[in-house]
Amino acid sequence: MLVGLMTSNVADDRVRAVMRWVIAAFYLTAGIAHLWAPDKLLAITPSWVPFAVQVIFITGVCEIAGAIALVTRPLRWWAGVALALYALCVWPANFKHAIDGIALPYITNSWLYHGPRLALQPVIIWATLYCADVIDWPWRRGDKA
Repeated sequence: MLVGLMTSNVADDRVRAVMRWVIAAFYLTAGIAHLWAPDKLLAITPSWVPFAVQVIFITGVCEIAGAIALVTRPLRWWAGVALALYALCVWPANFKHAIDGIALPYITNSWLYHGPRLALQPVIIWATLYCADVIDWPWRRGDKA
């Protein structure tokens, strides 16, 4: 029984580590895009966002910092929480992008992209929290029972 729990925890840790690196790469790439082409992202920023240009710059810096922090043990939990909240906060921009049909470089302007992108935002939030060890849901670790 103990060996089975240890094996599942090792496998779980590996899954979380792989997810962590994939998500960190995603956020790093997005952060670089925010800094590289802020004018493109300004097009999908809702009009009610104050100081939109500065917000795009700051969020780019935060995405890069969050990606780096996500793969470091001391900052992992905080990075997971911050990046999950960030993903929730940018969801309106994803809706604006889809509904207004705004063309962005390297991203198809089709509901074949927008539909899954909008539907998977909660999954991105969950995965960020899960790989940062903030949550175990829907799986519970045997050593916490």
